[in-house]
Amino acid sequence: MRLFDLSGKTALITGSTKGIGKAIAEAMAEAGAKVVISSRKGDACEAVAGAIREAGGTAVPIPANISEDGDIDRLVERTTAELGAPDILVCNAAVNPYYGPFLDTPDEAFEKTIRVNIRSNMRLAKLCVPAMQERRDGAIVIVSSIAAYKGSAMLGIYAVTKAADTQLVRNLAVSYGADNIRANGIAPALVKTDFARTLWENPERAERVANTYALKRLGEPDDIAGAAVFLSSRAGAWMTGQTLIMDGGWSVSD
Repeated sequence: MRLFDLSGKTALITGSTKGIGKAIAEAMAEAGAKVVISSRKGDACEAVAGAIREAGGTAVPIPANISEDGDIDRLVERTTAELGAPDILVCNAAVNPYYGPFLDTPDEAFEKTIRVNIRSNMRLAKLCVPAMQERRDGAIVIVSSIAAYKGSAMLGIYAVTKAADTQLVRNLAVSYGADNIRANGIAPALVKTDFARTLWENPERAERVANTYALKRLGEPDDIAGAAVFLSSRAGAWMTGQTLIMDGGWSVSD
């Protein structure tokens, strides 16, 4: 039995043109999945999909702005038409439009963060679950954050949405486990991505943060990709409702 084989599976991965999402898409394609590359910019989607195809994988670019319901609907419709209904849904796209004191969060930033980081994930799941129920097989992976597990003075609303994503995972697991649909999350600490660049681009700050991790280094996107493959494959077939903390040992360090 090939525990990590994704051959024949269709994987829809949001926010997959860079960072963690791109690494997940590449890893899933390498494991045999047909992957959908999606973000807001069509040229970026085509570039990543093209590179995967050149490496021998199957990838289709489908641009979408997941803050728009119509785009989400079209994303799932096109995925189904071109590659078949998703067997695997990876909700990776997220926003963090505000950095500052928690109660000073502007209304617009509050609404946008809730809409993209929580509501879009629910809508994507709502559209993908029926086909998974019909097949009696499916995997949903939501990329959360270590911020879900601690208070934050300056990233408060982002942390609230990431905590909500861990509960979304539990709700999906309980609601659809009888259909053999597994829902799990991944909660990374600081990974060196463009999304988190302001938190690590200063070398002194990056070193200071890395020294609070047991492994004494920040994460790389590839460090997260393997967990997504595990959660989506036969290897993770009896795991659901959990969020894996991948933090280089930060949470266990004294």
